[in-house]
Amino acid sequence: MMTPMRYILLVLGVIISIHYILSFTHEEYGKATSISNIAEQWTGPKSNPPYKTPLPDEYYKPDSPMHLQDRKANASFVMLVRNSDLSGIMSSMKQIEDRFNRKFQYPYVFLNDEPFTQNFKDHIQALTNTTVEFGVIPSDHWHQPSWVDEDRASKSRDDMVRNNVIYGGSVPYRNMCRFNSGFFYRHELLQKYRYYWRVEPDIKLFCDVDYDPFLVMQDQNKVYGFTISLYEYQATIPTLWNVVKSFINANPDFVAPGNAMEFLSDDGGESYNLCHFWSNFEIADLDFWRGEAYSKFFEYLDEQGGFYYERWGDAPVHSIGAALFAKKEQIHFFNDIGYRHEPFQHCPQGDVHAKGKCWCDPGQNFDYEWYSCLNRYDKIFS
Repeated sequence: MMTPMRYILLVLGVIISIHYILSFTHEEYGKATSISNIAEQWTGPKSNPPYKTPLPDEYYKPDSPMHLQDRKANASFVMLVRNSDLSGIMSSMKQIEDRFNRKFQYPYVFLNDEPFTQNFKDHIQALTNTTVEFGVIPSDHWHQPSWVDEDRASKSRDDMVRNNVIYGGSVPYRNMCRFNSGFFYRHELLQKYRYYWRVEPDIKLFCDVDYDPFLVMQDQNKVYGFTISLYEYQATIPTLWNVVKSFINANPDFVAPGNAMEFLSDDGGESYNLCHFWSNFEIADLDFWRGEAYSKFFEYLDEQGGFYYERWGDAPVHSIGAALFAKKEQIHFFNDIGYRHEPFQHCPQGDVHAKGKCWCDPGQNFDYEWYSCLNRYDKIFS
């Protein structure tokens, strides 16, 4: 026979069992009977710091509906970055969005020689409402080709390091220059686009861009746009111009009438004055790079091995290609886009500065400094 105490314990056990079952199967019951809730009835609710209470919606002003233009160009931003560049590219992208793309809603293509992490993707996609695609570069488009004589290439890198040539000892930098010179526009994610705007980490975009530069390129038949031009380091391209001349002599029909040779040379093409457009900013026509003239030009350069035996950069390669295979009027200076990539910047002047609500110091402007080539660009139209 069970004693009264045993009956009491049995009943309590049944009640506790039912309580736990209901707590797990009925969320509201669990909250109502939780120890913390019961304690609050005696001690009052636990308060949070005021800043943890969200502000009521009445204090927020929703974004005004942005009028999307009646037409858009077939264009995208292109960003070649590593996972470790996340902070720098977020800074650049935020400025692009605030100064331009929040209104115009062009997509982004991110490229990397290895897969982007989910953390990288999440942070990037949080910055925009438009389409973002992430791609991996094919190995043969990125790495040093097997036919390159590594002994010769290694000796060249060692010589450049001894001579303090910037990036002189870097193979990854050479991979990047070769990729940007002749492969980025072949990537599958870019095949559907006609125009692109190249953006790099840690740039500054100083001014509002209230018009569509892609439509300017399209409507005015431009193929290449820049903001900064300067001289290349001679030590990085000692034989490049001889190779260019060899290609031109073998393919004179590719050279456009009314070209910008005068930007590149002071003696009709006999020598190279080292001027180039700084390619960390470029708005350009992908079909121009895909065309026969530039495609064969790049293939010829690549066969010489100068991207690895020397340190040919994509900036002089793009600049020479645009200057020779397009008419000079097809190369456009975006004077109203204030831009900085360390250590140089273009800061619009006068009324253009005011119209763009630019925040750069007009006195800090590289345009006509001694190392700038903008004066040479101006002269080809005089």
